[in-house]
Amino acid sequence: MDPQQKAVAEEFDRYQTTYKTAVNDALSFSGLDVDFFTRVKAEYLVDLVRDGFGTTEGLKVLDIGCGIGNYHSLLTGRFAELSGVDVSAACIDIARENHPEVAYLAYDGTRLPYEDGSFDVVFTICVIHHVPVPQWQGFVSEMARVLRPGGMALVFEHNPRNPLTMRVVNRCPFDKDAVLLNAGEATALFTTPAFSSVHTRHILSIPPWNAALRRVDSVLGYLPLGAQYYLQARRAGDPAAG
Repeated sequence: MDPQQKAVAEEFDRYQTTYKTAVNDALSFSGLDVDFFTRVKAEYLVDLVRDGFGTTEGLKVLDIGCGIGNYHSLLTGRFAELSGVDVSAACIDIARENHPEVAYLAYDGTRLPYEDGSFDVVFTICVIHHVPVPQWQGFVSEMARVLRPGGMALVFEHNPRNPLTMRVVNRCPFDKDAVLLNAGEATALFTTPAFSSVHTRHILSIPPWNAALRRVDSVLGYLPLGAQYYLQARRAGDPAAG
C-alpha cells in the first residue's frame, strides 16, 4: 500500500468505533447530527439512481470508501446487490458484523478488487478528500473500470466554499489532512473519455427533512451555497455491450 494511503487507513482504523462521536462533536454547533446528513445523502442517492435507470431493482451497487457501512442500513433491500470496499480492514470487519447482507472487501487503495464492468452504480461519499491528491485520477479511473457501459458514478463531497462546512471540517480530527475539492475540480477529474454526462449540484442549502424540502434543496442546488454537492456521471460506451 502507498505510504500516504496506509496512513489514511491507519487513521480510520483508530476511529472505527468512535467515528460517529467525532463527527457529532464537530457538528455540535449546528444542532444537526451525522445521522441526519447520512439520511439526506442516502435519499438523494436513491432518487438519482431511480431517475437515471427508472428503477433501483436489479442493480448491482458498490460503495467505495464505505468505512463501517454507515449508509448501508438505509440502502439494504433497495438494490439487487450492495457491496462495500475500504482501505481500513478494521472498519470492514465492523461493517461485516453490522451488515451481514452486504458483500465487503478491503483493498490497498490502488486497484479495486473487482472485475471490469462489475457494477451498475458506483458511489463514494466524502471519500476523495481523504485520498492523496496524486491518486485522485487513479481513484476516478478505477471507478470507471468497475462500472459497466452506461453505468452511473456518484460522488458526494464537502463544499469548501461554504464557511459552515469548513468549520465542521476544521473541528473534525480525522479531517486534519483532508484536501477538499470544489465542484469544478471534481468535474475536471471526471471529464475524461471514460465518462459522459458529467454534472454537479450543490445540496444542503436548507435542511431537507423530507421529500418536498429535498425538491426545494435540489432547485437551490444551481447556486454554489450548499454545505455539500454531488457529482453524477455515466460510464461511456454502449450499455448493450456491458
